[in-house]
Amino acid sequence: MYDKTKFIPAGDKGIVMEFGNSISPEINTKIRNMVMAINKLKFLGIREIIPTYRSIMIIYDPLTIGYNKIIEKLKKIEMGLDDANESETRIVELPTVYGGEYGPDIEFVAEHNGLTVDEVIEIHSSTDYLLYMLGFTPGFGYLGGMSEKIETPRLQVPRTKIPAGSTGIAGKQTGIYPIDSPGGWQLIGRTPVRLFNPMAEPPVLLNAGDYIRFIPIDEDKYLEILDLVNRGKYKVNIVKGGSIHGND
Repeated sequence: MYDKTKFIPAGDKGIVMEFGNSISPEINTKIRNMVMAINKLKFLGIREIIPTYRSIMIIYDPLTIGYNKIIEKLKKIEMGLDDANESETRIVELPTVYGGEYGPDIEFVAEHNGLTVDEVIEIHSSTDYLLYMLGFTPGFGYLGGMSEKIETPRLQVPRTKIPAGSTGIAGKQTGIYPIDSPGGWQLIGRTPVRLFNPMAEPPVLLNAGDYIRFIPIDEDKYLEILDLVNRGKYKVNIVKGGSIHGND
């Protein structure tokens, strides 16, 4: 984390607040606290706030508030931040079936790392993953904390269509495809939980700052939950204020 936050102009109506040059939980915490503080004040002129791994993009109306004035306000907000601003931890449990047609690349992940498939599942599901930011497609979360024991390179040739809910690995990262889309991640499983639903409020299930907990299930349980999801009768289990599981 930088000793002093950088304020970088982005066009004629954008400012980037950059807090550091690395991906870390500490920077992510400050970003989330800053976003919450800005939203709480609701001062005129801010049109959109976009948090990322290590910065915040702030879109503002230059006819309502000037560049220097908005930086002055942002600095004042930052000075008032403390750990007490942080919201209660949410751990979102996602039941996931591993392998087979749902995770066709899990054998490759195991072979690449000198592991068995069961060991890959155990390692992947033993950590609660911090969701740093959303992007790529609606509801796609960039997760941190995956064990280096299951790091695996992307596919050499991306797939043209990956089913919604597919869980994959790409290098040091793991993630979940919220909608049908192209992609080059190694697929190891799938969750029946719907991460993006344009008809729901809110339409995106996950938020930056959440922790994701993968719960291994078998195919029968997957199909049972999928039926409930399709009928709008499944309730995602969200643990608030629970202890975070981590890799050794």
